[in-house]
Amino acid sequence: MNVGPTAKGEFDERAVNALDSLGRWMHANSKSIYGCSFAPPGFKVPDSTKLTYNGRIKRLYVHLYNYPSTRALTLPGYNGKIKYAQFLNDNSELIYRQSSSNPDDLILALPEKKPGFEIPVVELTLQ
Repeated sequence: MNVGPTAKGEFDERAVNALDSLGRWMHANSKSIYGCSFAPPGFKVPDSTKLTYNGRIKRLYVHLYNYPSTRALTLPGYNGKIKYAQFLNDNSELIYRQSSSNPDDLILALPEKKPGFEIPVVELTLQ
């Protein structure tokens, strides 16, 4: 994060804002970090995302680095692999459907308004 105290032993405003933002994100999304590892090989990484996986509770986490302007996220090859989708920060359900162009893909519908985090996280409950 490239933050550190000034010569007076205090953090400047920019560092405080960065640390506050990270703390707020971790409070809402820590389940996508703690106890997680890489996604299993059968799960492709959607564009502009990163995946984490908790095998103990069978959850796959999709970290949205770029919130899609189309409000749709294609999950390549995920058809038949998930049973529920939600935003991790507030547990709001996300609707998904089979892609009309590729029956192996799912299309995840995202709300118009991006959650109040730089990197929102979608939690997928696996079959």
